[in-house]
Amino acid sequence: MEQFIGGDFLVIVSRLFIALILSGLIGFEREINNHSAGFRTHILVGVGSCLMMILSIFGFIAFMEQYDNIRFDPARIPSYVISGIGFLGAGTIIVYGGTIKGLTTAASIWAVAGIGLVVGAGMYSVAIVTTLIILVSLIFLNQIEHFFPRFKSSNFIEIIASEEFEIHEAVKSIEKNHFNIKQMEIKLLEGNQRRIHMWTNMKGNKNLIYLFDDISKLPGVVNITKRS
Repeated sequence: MEQFIGGDFLVIVSRLFIALILSGLIGFEREINNHSAGFRTHILVGVGSCLMMILSIFGFIAFMEQYDNIRFDPARIPSYVISGIGFLGAGTIIVYGGTIKGLTTAASIWAVAGIGLVVGAGMYSVAIVTTLIILVSLIFLNQIEHFFPRFKSSNFIEIIASEEFEIHEAVKSIEKNHFNIKQMEIKLLEGNQRRIHMWTNMKGNKNLIYLFDDISKLPGVVNITKRS
C-alpha cells in the first residue's frame, strides 16, 4: 500500500487541503462581490499551483535516487506556473469604453497561484500571512478607496437613456469632438432605462455644446446633463 500511495502521501494531501482553504478564502471574497473569477476559479488556481510545486519537489525523487547523473531544478516548473497564470488573469480584465475592469481580480489570481506554490513548498506560515494581507487589501482597503475617488474633482456627463441607446455611438461622438473618456459608470434604472456617467476632459474644451448636440440626437436618449 505504501508503495502505491508513497511515503509522503499525508504531507502532500495536507498541503493540498491547506492550499484549498487559503485560496478558497480569497475566492470567497471575490465571489460575494460578483467578480468574474470567484470561489471555484481561485480554488482551482491555488490547488493547481500547489500540485505543480508538489510535483516539482516530490515527483522526481525516485529518479534522482536511482540515477546518480540526474540533476533537477525544482524551481523550473513553478516558474512556468507563474508565467502561465498571466494568461488566465488576462481573461478577467474587461476594457469597456474608457474603463478597465478586473485588474484586482487578475492580481488576486496571480497572488493565489503564489500562495499555492508556497504551500506546496511547505512554507505554511508565509502562506497564511500572505492570505491575511491579501484579504485585508481586498476587503478593507476597498472601503478606504471610496473616501478618495479618483475623479472627485472632475466634471462628468450624465446620460439618461432607454434600452435602445447604444453606448458605442456616444463614445464615437465623444472621440469625434476630441474628448477623452477617463471613467464610465452604468446603472440600470426602472422602466428599462440606464443612467450613464462619463468622466471626460471637459475643462477648457469648447466642443461641449457640439458633443451634447450629437449625443442628444442618438436614439434612446432621454436626458443629457453636465454635472460636477
